[in-house]
Amino acid sequence: MDHDRSMYRTPDERFENLPSFGFVPHYREWEGMRLAHIDEGEGSTIVLLHGVPTWSYLWRKVIDPLVAAGHRCIAPDLPGFGRSDKPTDDWYTYDRLLASLVSLFEELDLSDVTLVVHDWGGPIGLRAATTEIADRISRIAIMDSGLFTGHQKMGNAWQAFRNFIDATPDLPIGMLVNAACVTDLPPEIIAGYEAPFPSQESKAGPRSLPALIPQTPDAPGAIEGRAAVEALTTDSRPILLLWADSDMILPLEATGRAMEQAFPVSEPLHVIKAAGHFLPEDQGKVIGETIADWLSRAT
Repeated sequence: MDHDRSMYRTPDERFENLPSFGFVPHYREWEGMRLAHIDEGEGSTIVLLHGVPTWSYLWRKVIDPLVAAGHRCIAPDLPGFGRSDKPTDDWYTYDRLLASLVSLFEELDLSDVTLVVHDWGGPIGLRAATTEIADRISRIAIMDSGLFTGHQKMGNAWQAFRNFIDATPDLPIGMLVNAACVTDLPPEIIAGYEAPFPSQESKAGPRSLPALIPQTPDAPGAIEGRAAVEALTTDSRPILLLWADSDMILPLEATGRAMEQAFPVSEPLHVIKAAGHFLPEDQGKVIGETIADWLSRAT
């Protein structure tokens, strides 16, 4: 990456005193950027990959039960999110975000990993798990996520969201998260989601990623998405599916059940009750316990 590229770094004080998020950040250099991740616990490694417009803060309730069950939890902040540096221009592509994740696995030399993906973590993480670093990933947990092939049907709620983003460059991050949760989030939790993004300049990542979704079979990323889907349909690794009962963005029946039919899941899909699209926020403890229980059987 060019070192003179326009970059934003969120001031550290934005992250002070966030409720129930006392995890120490770890930093590494990649392509001229400082990237952040949290690394908690000891034992078999779990990598938790957030989507849009969230960051590792999303996983705070999930991590505790997993650490208590004897696992090491690593939750990176993708470039443009969380404590990681944020290019303020058109840097964002599928391939670059994927490369940042691959570099984390390689730099920390992670192996026998359980990869957990949510939302945009799926298109990035599931490509890593199938085509880039499949040998480093032994188990896969997917929640309210998926892969974009160019054939996927994007509903009216999605189009309304795209239109909103195009019309609102200074995205109200906390409002977007709150609107897609079942829980009515208190102001201090909304502030946690907004912490990385104090200005319009800081929000290029959340603004850019939705537009990267391939809408046609020949759009950038579509071929790779189809290859990942094809690989997963015959995958022999344990695959866990969890889905919120009240996701308006990726509905349980239309998306979750379709994925359950398409992929060789190791057990029936787990419906997470009283949860919206951001289910780790609504029901993080339940999700952590569910994954820990599955791992006790899947390894």
